[in-house]
Amino acid sequence: MSLPSLRLKANADRRLRAGHLWIYSNEVDVVATPLTGFAPGDQAILEAAGGKPLGIVGLSPNNLICARLLSRDLKYPLDKSLLVHRLNVALSLRERLFDTPCYRLVYGDADLLPGLVVDRFFDILVVQIASATMERHKDSVLEALLQVCKPSGVLWKNDASARDAEGLPSYVEPAYGDIPDWAPLEENGVKFAAPILQGQKTGWFYDHRMNRARLAPYVKGKRVLDLFSYIGGWGVQAAAFGASEVMCVDASGFALDGAERNATLNGVAEKLICVEGDVFEAIKELKLVDERFDVVIADPPAFIKRKKDLKNGEAAYRRLNEQAMRLLNKDGILVSASCSMHLPEDDLQNILLGSARHLDRNIQLLERGAQGPDHPVHPAIAETRYIKSLICRLLPS
Repeated sequence: MSLPSLRLKANADRRLRAGHLWIYSNEVDVVATPLTGFAPGDQAILEAAGGKPLGIVGLSPNNLICARLLSRDLKYPLDKSLLVHRLNVALSLRERLFDTPCYRLVYGDADLLPGLVVDRFFDILVVQIASATMERHKDSVLEALLQVCKPSGVLWKNDASARDAEGLPSYVEPAYGDIPDWAPLEENGVKFAAPILQGQKTGWFYDHRMNRARLAPYVKGKRVLDLFSYIGGWGVQAAAFGASEVMCVDASGFALDGAERNATLNGVAEKLICVEGDVFEAIKELKLVDERFDVVIADPPAFIKRKKDLKNGEAAYRRLNEQAMRLLNKDGILVSASCSMHLPEDDLQNILLGSARHLDRNIQLLERGAQGPDHPVHPAIAETRYIKSLICRLLPS
C-alpha cells in the first residue's frame, strides 16, 4: 500500500516519541503537507520535521485531533491483518481476567484500535465506531471479529455523539446474525439482560464491574438506595449480595422495567422497589417522608462532558452527594461514583469532604475504585482514565 505523507513541525514529535498516539492540527506542517489534501478516514505515513517516518496514522483532517497513530511499523497499515492481530492481543487479556465471555473486548486507543469499542455479551458483540478511519474499514472490522471471536451476532451501535465530529451518520443495525433485543450477560456471578438495541451506549456499563463487586461486604442485611439505577447494575447486585431491600430510582421507565427483569432473573424481585422520576426530585420526596438508608449509591451520568462544564458539573456532584448523605443513617455508607473524565478523583474527594462538613458529619474514605482492567488505561492518554468510585462511611460529628 502506497500512502501519502503527513509531516509534523519541528519538535512536534516529542509527545509521539514519549508514547502518545494523537496528533493535533497545530502540530502539522501544513505548508509541506496541507490537511486539506486529506479526506476523513485516509491513512498516511507520519513524518517528523526532518522527514523520518514515525508510523502510520488515520486522518480526521477537520478536527483538532487531526490524526491518530495506528501503527509505529510502516509494514502494518490498518487492514484486516492488523485488526485480527490487535483483537487477538485484546482477547488474550480478557480471557485471562474473566471466566465468562462478558466484558469490554476493545477499548479504543488503550487497545491500540482508536475509534473502536466492542462489548461482548457471551456470543453477541456490540460494536461502536467513532472515527472515519474505522468506519471506512468496517467490513474488515466485521471480518476480523468473526474470525477471532466467532460470534452468533454482531450489532453496529453507531449512534454516539462522537460520530458527529467525524461527519459520520448515526445508525443502529445488525451487522451479522440474529440480534436479540436483550442480550444476556453475567457480572460478579449475577445474571443480567442488557437492552443492546434501545439501551444507553452498548446497553451495559462494564467499567464499574470491580467497584460493584466491592458492594458485597457493605450491603448484606442492609437497606440500599440506588440513584440513577439504569437497569440495576448496582442495585440488583446489591440485592443478590444479600441486601434486605433495594430502592432503584431512575427517570426512565424503560430502564426500571429492565431492573425488575434483572431482579427476577436472580430471584430477588421481592427485594426491589422501583421509583420512576427525576432523581433530585425523588431525593427531596424521600427526605420529606423521613426515609433513611444504610447504603446509598450515587452513580450519575457524566455531569461534566466538556471542560467548559466544569463549574456547573462540580456543583451538580456536590448537590447530589450532599442530598444523598442526608438520606443515610447515622452509620451509613455512601458509594459516590463519577464517569466524568474532567473531574479528578481528588476533586470528587474534596466535594465529599465539603458536603459532609456542611452537614456536620464526619466522613471516612474506605475504598477507592477505578475502571476494570477490560478498560485499560493508556499511560500517555489521560482521557482513557475516567471512572472514579469512592466508598465512604458517614458518622455523626
